[in-house]
Amino acid sequence: MRIAIVGAGATGGFLGAHLARAGEDVVLVARGAHLAAMRQRGVTVRSGGEEFTARPECTDEVGAIRTADVVFLTLKAHAIPPLAAAIGAVLGPEACVVGAQNGIPWWYFEDRHLESVDPGGVIARSIPYRRVVGCIVYPATRIVEPGVIEHLEGNRFTLGEPDGSRSERVQAISSALLRAGLRAPIQQRIRNELWLKLLGNATLNPVSALTRATLAEIATSATTREVVRRLMGEVDAVAAALGVVVPLSIDQRIAGAAATGAHKTSMLQDLEAGRPLEVEALLGAVVELAGGEGVEVPALRTLYGLTRLLDEVNRRP
Repeated sequence: MRIAIVGAGATGGFLGAHLARAGEDVVLVARGAHLAAMRQRGVTVRSGGEEFTARPECTDEVGAIRTADVVFLTLKAHAIPPLAAAIGAVLGPEACVVGAQNGIPWWYFEDRHLESVDPGGVIARSIPYRRVVGCIVYPATRIVEPGVIEHLEGNRFTLGEPDGSRSERVQAISSALLRAGLRAPIQQRIRNELWLKLLGNATLNPVSALTRATLAEIATSATTREVVRRLMGEVDAVAAALGVVVPLSIDQRIAGAAATGAHKTSMLQDLEAGRPLEVEALLGAVVELAGGEGVEVPALRTLYGLTRLLDEVNRRP
């Protein structure tokens, strides 16, 4: 099985390095100094005081996915629409696409469009719904220098067919990840687990970006703890309107955030690095869904407005 990883930054590089070390046929699609370093020296992963280097094929050409059986998209959600048509044009006739983004994914509904995550429907037109396998990413990673990825915690990539089936392809992908030393459970109700992660991503991420606080600081401060509880309550209400039961309570989710310690969320890291923020997939989509389901989310709408402005200011020269 040939596996392509489009957007081989921290998460994609971490995944690709493990798969390549396990002997899988892997091609990484990346760009810039990170790509140049991976081509020259391979991909180095540092974790828990140990490290290894793998040397998969690396390129900046999206056309390299033409021969892939499985294409992981490890791009940030807002980076997919500009590339969707190019990806769809070279996708092999039997290839599947594993969407590995935070937030509400473009494939969440088969017959309903979310403008916040798929502007103009370009992703859905380019990557047919039947081609998609869902994925929820848990490893926390970062690029510490071009070609070098630091793994902070977690090694689980939950997989699931949108229709809940245990297809041959999802089992084959899971087996490949397991051989690479990663956890890859197959979730038949992947949307439920998606909302469990989103309960934190839609609230803790933007709050951390606005306050510059770590997860532990947000979760243990009496003021922000109550703000987050209210925000999570609104997210949970939207999930319930869609028939989803989030498998942990809000207090359990907040306690989990506190237990992570002085960890900066991905949105705060993006802010500090001057990168675009994942506002729409993490927060805008929840607000859009709330409007469609008739759920009142005043706190989330306020947070959404503030975070959008923060992103606009952050993008200015």
